[in-house]
Order: sequence, then structure tokens, then C-alpha cells
Amino acid sequence: MKKAIPTHLKPFVSQQHYNAYSPIDHAVWRYVMRQNHHFLENIAHEAFTTGLKSSGIDIDNIPKVKDMNEKLSKIGWGAVIVDGLIPGSAFFDLQAHGILPIATDIRQKSNIEYTPAPDILHEAAGHAPILFNETYSKFVKLIGHIGANAFATKEEHEVFEATRELSIVMEDPSSSQSEIDAVKKKLKEKQAAVTGLSESEQISRIFWWTVEFGLIGDLQQPKIFGAGLLSSVGESKHCLSNEVEKRRFTIEDAAATSYDVTSMQTQLFVCESFEQLIEEVNHFGNTMAFRQGGTEAIEKAIASSQVAHIEYNSGLQITGLFTELLKDSDGEAIYVKTSGPSALSVQNKQLAHHGKEVHLDGFGAPIGKLLGGVQLEAQTEQSLKELGVEINQKTRITFESGVELTGHVTNLIFHQDTLILITLEECLVTYKEEVLFDPSWGTYDLAVGSQVVSARPIAADHLSYYGESIIVEEEEKAANALTLLEELYLEVRQIREATTFQESPLQSIVQNIMLECPEEWLLQLEILELLEKHNPQSPLKKVLLIQIEKLKQDERYVRLIQNGLDVIYNRRTMAK
Repeated sequence: MKKAIPTHLKPFVSQQHYNAYSPIDHAVWRYVMRQNHHFLENIAHEAFTTGLKSSGIDIDNIPKVKDMNEKLSKIGWGAVIVDGLIPGSAFFDLQAHGILPIATDIRQKSNIEYTPAPDILHEAAGHAPILFNETYSKFVKLIGHIGANAFATKEEHEVFEATRELSIVMEDPSSSQSEIDAVKKKLKEKQAAVTGLSESEQISRIFWWTVEFGLIGDLQQPKIFGAGLLSSVGESKHCLSNEVEKRRFTIEDAAATSYDVTSMQTQLFVCESFEQLIEEVNHFGNTMAFRQGGTEAIEKAIASSQVAHIEYNSGLQITGLFTELLKDSDGEAIYVKTSGPSALSVQNKQLAHHGKEVHLDGFGAPIGKLLGGVQLEAQTEQSLKELGVEINQKTRITFESGVELTGHVTNLIFHQDTLILITLEECLVTYKEEVLFDPSWGTYDLAVGSQVVSARPIAADHLSYYGESIIVEEEEKAANALTLLEELYLEVRQIREATTFQESPLQSIVQNIMLECPEEWLLQLEILELLEKHNPQSPLKKVLLIQIEKLKQDERYVRLIQNGLDVIYNRRTMAK
């Protein structure tokens, strides 16, 4: 059964244009997958090796995401294509819902060992198989949930936008070098403006050192489970060498350790078990705004400069752009304000007549108990009367903080016997000498709650706040005309997939290689594999081996070729 995509995540979902993959792309996929099967059998966590079989991922061809969906549905997961960079909150939220985001691109042959950019090899071959382990699957959904609720700062959001702008400019063939340089300069300026360590940055680091580049088990002989390692031939071998420092995983160290996506790692963390990851990530989540609440949570919402929502202990939720916070002498929040369109909700459902069309110019709300320690949210209609709060009557409400309001009560709203909202006309709200709400501004809706128990970087009711997203269906792209080199790769593939082996076509293919592309090491390895399997004594095999040995003299190819030969001859030399 196809996994349902939450409405607010649909704008980030794209389509896989399968016809756009070239024969060389499929050969790159096959090379890396064969390397993984060969070398990772004894060094990867058993959850990966068993998951490779359970996932049914084809070694020889790039998978279709619809086929992956079918396999993943058996374990309560799905897969979707995402186009380019998406915000971290959306990336994490997809996984929280059991949906694996997959980038459609595949690395170039020149980056076959490692690429910092997400590609389908990384997602499908690295992430998907190990999800078949139930405990690990729970961990990924948990860190996805926590990551989706992590606040970033305004400066970090600006870095993301600049990064996305750079990727667009660099992919545009019409971009000039001066345009690219200008955007690169802008990105560096935005990166330099980032200070401190936000929730978002910390959870991104934890994700990197676990889901992407995690090791597990014994510190001296750990097993690999991180997708960045599992999908990278070079990284998977490099990571277990003495060149890489192995550190025992703690959530504090992982959150405090930065990383570099552009090069191989010099240090890695080794966790004890997937259960440890669940426990420690849960512990980290307990320190965050969405679980802690309070003054600090509101401050994180303000620092994000993005639409967020806070939730009172009454259950009332306020969605908007939080911009101001009044505090008492102890530094505790006593009044909060939003700017621009705001909305009120309960249990992530917008209250009738309290959408952003009503609260168009912002919203202000007190926080705390009334004088005498009275918690307003705990009152009944009867006890409210005793406090002087009654429909169609004037009232005065004074908070311990000194915030005071007077006005004419016109409505009381309860949710499951808990008071959440008092509506007043002719209302004046003050704090000391400051007017927080003037009667001339219209109706005042008093948000009820003595504590803010949560803050999250999303609208409480996304659909009501933003409306339905319009998704434009893309047409399937036609396959590009093949180059001569791609034609050669395709011919070799067709020979391999034929029911009977024919060596004669390989003669002309090898001749073409020697004349047109003698450095095409991957294609030569594919032909050598066929000959080794079907005719080990072939004279053509000797011709290829001579050329391959020449190519091995070039440091660019020596490791790639040696690793390919080891797979063909079933050796485990782990060339470095």
C-alpha cells in the first residue's frame, strides 16, 4: 500500500524521470552496488546485509522508486523523490512519517567513490536496506520527529536559501562565472553570520554521526551502519583504517562535533547498539523547545524569524511569527506577541473564527497565574463567576506578573472542560505604564494558560494556515540521444542481459574503446567480467588486461580498477 504523504510535505515531492538515466549511470550504480555486496558483507552491520536481500534492490539497474515503495510498504515505510535541496525540517519530517526522501541524481563516474551531494545510490543503497531492522527503523523515525521539531536561527535559514540559490545558479548552463562567484560570496557571508549552536544544527550533527556516518559495536572492530559509509566504496574502506579516529558515541559529543561534507571523515563515533541511539536521542529531545516549553522555547521561536506555534498547558496553540517577549524581573516570560497573520488552534485543529483572516495583524497573550496563584485554565463557569468573569459582564483580570486587563466579557471557550479563550470587547491590557492592547483596536481574545509547555517551528494547523498546495504534475522526460560512449555501455549491458552469451560483438566494442576512449576503465571492467565468466581463455581478455594494467599506473584509476578486479575475481584485498 502506498504511503500517504502529509499535505504540508507534498510541495517538496517530485518525480523520478527514469528515462533520463544513461547506460553509464546504470553502470555506475552496478559498480558501487557490486562493491557494497562484495566488501561490506563482513564489515557492515548484519542489519544492512540482511536488509539488502529483504529490500529486493536490484544490483544491476537503478531502482524505480515505485518499486521501492512496494518493498518498503511491507515494513510501514515509503519512498518519495525530492528535487534538489529541501529544508531540514521537511527532510526530517518525511522520515518521522516513515517516508524515505530520495534524490534522483546519481553521482558521476569521476565521483564514483564519494560524493558530498545526496544521490540515489546514497538514499536507495545506503538508507533503505537497513530500515528493515525494526529497532533501527524506530530510531530513524524518532530522530526524524525530533529533527522536524528543531528550531533553526534566522541566519541558518538564510544560509539554506543562499545554498539553494547557488545550486540553481551552478546548474543553469546560462550562468556566467561572475554570477556564480557573486552567489558563492553571498553564501560565505551568510555562513559567517551564523553564531551559536541551534537545535537544528545540533540534531543535524547527531544525524550525520549516526544515520549518515555511524559505526556500531566494538571500538576496535566496529561494524558500519551509516548510509554515507554504506553507499561509498571509498569511505567504507577508509573508515575502518587507522587513519580514522574511532570515538565512543555520546549524544553530547556528537551534538558538539561539526563535520565537513566535502571530504572523507577523519573521525567517527561508535555506538553500542541501536537501542542506545534511541535512548540518547530521546534524552536529547527532552532538552528541546517542543518538549521543554517555557521562556527559552519562546525565545527560540523568536530567533528563528519563521512561522512557529506555542502551546499553553490549557491546550491552546498560537501560530504566527513571534517577534516580542516581555519578561519579569526573574527573566520569565509574562507576555508574548506575534506580528502579521496569526491563528489559534487546539490539538492542531484551527478554532472556528480564529484563523489568520481574523488575527491578521498579530496576536498578544499573557503567560502566568492570576494574583493569588489562580490558574485561569483550571476554572469552571461557576468558579469564573466567583472571580468576576462572566459573560455580558465587565471584568478586571490581574496577573501575578502585573499584566492587567479590563473589558466586557462576550464569550468563554472551553475545550474538554478546560478554559482556553476569553473574548472581550472594550478591552484595555496594560503592564506597568505600557499599553499592550488598546480598546480602539477591536476585540481582544485572551489566550488562557499559565504555562507555555511547547514551541514548534511549524504552524499548528498547516493546512488551515497555508491553504492547499497546488501540485503540478510533471510530464515524463524523453530519453536523451545516446553518445557513442553511452551506446557502447548499452551494448555491453545488452550482451550481459541476453539469454545466451555472444562474444563477437565485444570484439568491435573493444576496438572502439582502444581507438576512442582507452581510459574508460569502468567499461573495460564490465567486458572483462563477461569474458571471465563465459570464456576465461579468450584472447580478447588478454588484450583488455594489458590495457587495464596500463591504466593502473595512473593514480586516478589504480584503486578503482583494483577494487573492480577484486569483485570479478572474488578477492577481498580492500585496496586503499
